[in-house]
Amino acid sequence: MTNTPRVAVVILNWNGIKYLRDFLPYVTASTWPGLDIVVGDNGSTDGSVEFLKSAYPQIRVIENNANYGFTGGYNRVLAQVDADYYILLNSDVEVQPGWIEPVIALMESDADIAAAAPKVKAYHQKTHFEHAGAAGGFIDKFGYPFCRGRIFYEIEEDRGQYDITGEVFWATGAAMFVKKKYWDEAGGFDESFFAHMEEIDLCWRLKNMGYKVMYCAESTVYHVGGGTLNSENPFKTYLNFRNNLLLLKNNLPAWRAFWIIGLRFWMDLLALLRFLMEGKRKDAWAVSRAHQNFARRLFSSKKGQTPKIKNGALLTGMYNGSMVWEFFVNKTHTFNKLNPRKLR
Repeated sequence: MTNTPRVAVVILNWNGIKYLRDFLPYVTASTWPGLDIVVGDNGSTDGSVEFLKSAYPQIRVIENNANYGFTGGYNRVLAQVDADYYILLNSDVEVQPGWIEPVIALMESDADIAAAAPKVKAYHQKTHFEHAGAAGGFIDKFGYPFCRGRIFYEIEEDRGQYDITGEVFWATGAAMFVKKKYWDEAGGFDESFFAHMEEIDLCWRLKNMGYKVMYCAESTVYHVGGGTLNSENPFKTYLNFRNNLLLLKNNLPAWRAFWIIGLRFWMDLLALLRFLMEGKRKDAWAVSRAHQNFARRLFSSKKGQTPKIKNGALLTGMYNGSMVWEFFVNKTHTFNKLNPRKLR
């Protein structure tokens, strides 16, 4: 790289003062020359802004006047940040020395690379991958996301089995590197998502536009996970089911979205019944509300009704099969046991 790209690490915060205290020192120790560190605050009430201004006067703080969620918060903050590369970093991520350099070098090597992510491991179990990103994100033809190193709730130990840099379907929003020009071209996050799966939607949009999304095995970060919304919260269940349907509607051709979403109704009904059998009535109700909200949005959302799909666009990282079938029926719980012929 002859001219050093301008890189901005942008952390979106909402009442996360604990994580800012714990993990900002690692970010400020990053060695990228001229690194710009920005914290966007989504209307916190826990003293986060006051802490940042006192302890980190060198960090730029951009204050939103309300909690616009992950999507709206980032859209508003990034509109005020000028850089060649954005790094969208969760506040509960511990970065490592030299974590930026290999990812930027990878992205600079190919003009068609729009986004990338490092290896994401669990902060509380550092021998294992972490749910949110692991060793790169994939998706099946029914819209179920999974990762190398994590399928549904089964998380693998990192033994170096996925230490190969390569193209994936999506890059985790916990530590997403994205070229600003492609972020702008894609229109940023779809704010109807609010939070969860918005990074998959963005990456799918970028792929439909003909760009690549990469996993960089030479960089590792550690993610706590659930820092803002833990996995037991029914609101997270609601967002995951609702947003998964939005994901399909936004990015598939209309004819294909019609039949896949129809199948997903019955598959999600099984999930609802399973929640009821497990005594998780609030989660079951969350699945029902997700479908109700999606139905109301089906013809009202302007964004994504006619996805722009470039001729020849490759959906590398899509699994031409059902992960529900593979996991629950075939008992395939690790990525390297999947049929490679079904992977694009």
